[in-house]
Amino acid sequence: MGQIKEIIKILSNRAREKRANLFKGLFALNENTRILDLGSETGSNINAVLTGSPVKPENVYIADIDKVLIDKGRDAFGYVPVLIGESGRLPYPDGYFDILYCSSVIEHVTVKKEQVWSIYCGSSFKSKSLVRQKDFLEEIQRLGKQYFVQTPNKHFPIESHSWLPFLAWLPRRLLIPVLKFTNRFWVKKTNPDWHLLNIKEMTELFYGAKIVNENFFGLTKSIMTVKHNIGP
Repeated sequence: MGQIKEIIKILSNRAREKRANLFKGLFALNENTRILDLGSETGSNINAVLTGSPVKPENVYIADIDKVLIDKGRDAFGYVPVLIGESGRLPYPDGYFDILYCSSVIEHVTVKKEQVWSIYCGSSFKSKSLVRQKDFLEEIQRLGKQYFVQTPNKHFPIESHSWLPFLAWLPRRLLIPVLKFTNRFWVKKTNPDWHLLNIKEMTELFYGAKIVNENFFGLTKSIMTVKHNIGP
């Protein structure tokens, strides 16, 4: 189990490094660039992305539903903590941020967390999730003049939240009992709160944005949706 965890950790770190380089190549960053990391947790992800850039910490905002995590990010990195309320809407005017960054978050914008183990109907879970994901998308587009949104690809053979093969391909009525079983012993435990998206769905949600695929051995591992003002 330990070896599996170490291998996946190395591969994940490499993927994050590639995304960081992509981000820096897509956006013109300077000390006045104002960035929002939406669904930031402690902000360690955006901190790794911005390492070596001229962006000042006081211009980086970290937004999450967990106050403890964003307060840790403030103390560790000097970022501005923003607590996301029940409505999900942030108290900033349209286009307030030069760049909105959102990594591995939109797939978790689904139903209330206390409901995730009780909804066995896949179509019901999907329809409820899409309503919330579309609202989340609207807030991304409202707040950011530019944006960078990454999410795992639904069709990649290894499901990223559990590290289990083909789990995302199971109907929800089977996925939940499988997770209840594997969470007893598997190296990576998770809640079934995610509604993964594929390339077609991301293209439809973020109509007109640029789609960048992150590939692993010829397969699309994750999808980046980008709106930016420089380059091709």
